[in-house]
Amino acid sequence: MPVIDAHAHVLTEAMIAGIARDVPGLAPRLTRLDDEAAVLEILDVRQNPFPRAAWDLERRFADMAAQRVDMQVVCNIPHTFLYEGDAGAADAVSEIQNEAIGALGRAHPGRLAGLATAPMQDPVRAAATLARAVTAHGLRGLHIGSNIAGRNLDDPALDAVWEVADQHGLLVLVHPHKVVAAERMRSYYLTNLIGNPLETTIAAASLVFGGVIERHPRVRFLLSHAGGFVPFQAGRFRHGWRVRPEPRARLKGDPAESLDRLLYDSITHAPGPLRFLLEEVGPERILFGTDYPFDMGTASGVEEVEAAIADPAARNAILSGNARRLLGLED
Repeated sequence: MPVIDAHAHVLTEAMIAGIARDVPGLAPRLTRLDDEAAVLEILDVRQNPFPRAAWDLERRFADMAAQRVDMQVVCNIPHTFLYEGDAGAADAVSEIQNEAIGALGRAHPGRLAGLATAPMQDPVRAAATLARAVTAHGLRGLHIGSNIAGRNLDDPALDAVWEVADQHGLLVLVHPHKVVAAERMRSYYLTNLIGNPLETTIAAASLVFGGVIERHPRVRFLLSHAGGFVPFQAGRFRHGWRVRPEPRARLKGDPAESLDRLLYDSITHAPGPLRFLLEEVGPERILFGTDYPFDMGTASGVEEVEAAIADPAARNAILSGNARRLLGLED
């Protein structure tokens, strides 16, 4: 079965040129460092280094071959969520990226498929953008940040987006963004090492206890980086719901039912945590991912899955079968 990477990012030079042409105030700026990387600047974000593979398709395809990946499901880089900006401008940037990602999938069938982005700070607008991404651009799901300009994903206004995702039975990849308590994690790259998993955990808890998963049963939420701390703390979530009134404020049923619908990518960087995740949630709820092309992703993800998981059927489900089923890639 072909290996499918369900968590990969892209920002091509054509996308950058389109944004610069139509939304110049939000144009990403690339300053080349050398043949392998650049500095990326957009609004208040400065990514250094920003890997060449993000924009160079030839490099991407060579890396995929070297890493034994047959297909990538690509989405925008989190830097271009732009949730803190003007919604109209952010929507224009979303549309440029969605159209371009859809075109990549059509140009490279069997090698690339895509997820949409949307201006989530304006949920009504985002819902329309998502519907267009699916019906006009052929995208397979939605990529969102873990919070929307500081608002958690249980914000009732976001129901407009979840309703479209539910209507189409979409996969929604939740990615950490603008991490909480960043001022306490400036040293040692803790904003990524701890902040990113923490953000994913907050997002997942908000989706569970806010009743979002319960109300929208056809949406499949995929948590980045193996779910942050969620797999290890799911028992604590369930216990808290039993003994405290606060977790029951909006959730009608047992949180176990919503927790059991969460999906996880395979990025753990070690075999023990991946085996733990497999034992906790089962092979049908884990999708292979690499976070390509960033350095906190993995370039040896296939080997990591093979080293951690002995059962061939479980490996096949994680490396290929689950993505094919959940993203409609059966053909």
